[in-house]
Amino acid sequence: MSIKRTAEHNRQTAETTVEVKINIDGCGKSKIDTGVPFLDHMLTLFSKHSLCDLDITANGDIEVDYHHTVEDVGIVLGTCIKEALSNKKGIYRYGWALLPMDETLTRVAVDFGGRPYLSFKAPEKIESIREFSFGLVEEFLRGFSNNAGANIHVEVISGRDAHHMAESIFKGLAKSCDIAFKIDPRVEGVPSTKETL
Repeated sequence: MSIKRTAEHNRQTAETTVEVKINIDGCGKSKIDTGVPFLDHMLTLFSKHSLCDLDITANGDIEVDYHHTVEDVGIVLGTCIKEALSNKKGIYRYGWALLPMDETLTRVAVDFGGRPYLSFKAPEKIESIREFSFGLVEEFLRGFSNNAGANIHVEVISGRDAHHMAESIFKGLAKSCDIAFKIDPRVEGVPSTKETL
């Protein structure tokens, strides 16, 4: 590939400082330190299965709650992906995955067409994963979707274990992104009849 699809972005608020570097055409290497161990785990496997190289550091008010840090990491990662995709010439644009993990089955579909939307369906009253509330997965995805300009549909079709459900979502997102980010040599320009995304 002649054009480097990389980006880096810093975001500072009164609640968090987040820095993300991404190489979409990487090999799944990552260096993650958000101060939220479960989020680190999810982002590491996102990198591994999307084949994006990721370098993420965050310093947030985790003594209050994990919410701000998780949401803001999603925001900055989405921002970097949007920048790295640039004009989106030649990309597949769409990606999808049906991801099994033990008793859990999750469906994820994405469209990086520039119109943010999140549909998130999961069983109600899912237990926390240690101090990590399962609802934070949805908050991460909302920040990611809004800032990447991505339409994301997530449905946990079946599952009981909170860790398995969260992991299947992040892996499903990763595999969907891997497909959507690929360059299709048959595509001239951007993959839209509007000729712009």
